Formats: sequence, C-alpha cells, structure tokens
Amino acid sequence: MEDKTFTISVYSENNVGLLNRISGIFLKRHINILSLNVSESEIENVSRFIIVVETTEKWVQNIVGQIEKQIEVIKAFYHTDEETIYLENALFKIASSLLFDEKQIQNIIKDSQSTIVTVSRDFFVISKSGRRSEIEELYAKFKPYGIMQFVRSGRISVSKEKMEISTMLETLK
Repeated sequence: MEDKTFTISVYSENNVGLLNRISGIFLKRHINILSLNVSESEIENVSRFIIVVETTEKWVQNIVGQIEKQIEVIKAFYHTDEETIYLENALFKIASSLLFDEKQIQNIIKDSQSTIVTVSRDFFVISKSGRRSEIEELYAKFKPYGIMQFVRSGRISVSKEKMEISTMLETLK
C-alpha cells in the first residue's frame, strides 16, 4: 500500500485533554500530523477535529479505530482528497510602500483572487483562501518583495458524500 493524504474528521464532546490523547495516537505510530484544525461542528455542543496525515489506508483505518476508543469521541471518519472539498487560509503582511511602488504587487493580488484585509502606513495584510498549492504559489510570488509575516491555517474540509453523524445522533436522542 502506498502513502496517500487522508483527512480525518473526529466528532467529539469538547473535553480537556482529548487533543493530547489524539496526538499521542499519532505519536506512537510515528505518523506526522500535517494539519490540525478544531472548531464547533454543525451539531450543537459537538466539536470537530480535522486532521490531515500522509500514510497508508491500513494505518489510517487503525488510527480512526483508536481515536474512536476515546470516551469523548462520538464518531471518526477518514476521506481521501478526492472525497472532500477543502481549503486553507493564509495571511501575508507586507510593507505598504510595495503596494504603491511595485505595480506587480497589485497584479499578483488581483490574479490570485486574494483580498486586502487592512492597510496601514507601514504594512498591509492580504488574505488568501485556497488549496495549499495556491497559497504556496502566492508565497513564492511575494517572497522576492519581502514578506514581513506569514501564517497559514490548518485545512478545513467537508465531505462530498453525506456523513451519517447527524442521523446517528438523532437516533441517540
């Protein structure tokens, strides 16, 4: 089996220590977490972890099984990139003088479908949502001009197919 990128979705109660135990499951197997995002889910009082890893399907099945053994975990799923719609977000802080002195900067912003979030005397901030490759491409274009600060979020995703978590929770009520 070859390594592939998998997105693991974990629905859980919001309890202290769960993130540590979940990361320990990956640590024991020497599997690096490429991206991690935790937020509220579509279900009231239920959190959703989005974890991106590169491994074999056999390992991801094993990991999901171990995650589901955690008492606070309601359900965990895994998907390939082809089975999800996903994005990352990034912020770029760049010197304001470049916005006015370098015409190419404005073209880069426009061509990349980025958004200027704020402009001040010393800097401006650009926001870009998209695939990691699009953000990396934008980073490469801005790099020669100088990036004062850069940050990228973890992946956020939804599955293309319906996940039965909401139906499952309805039956438990």
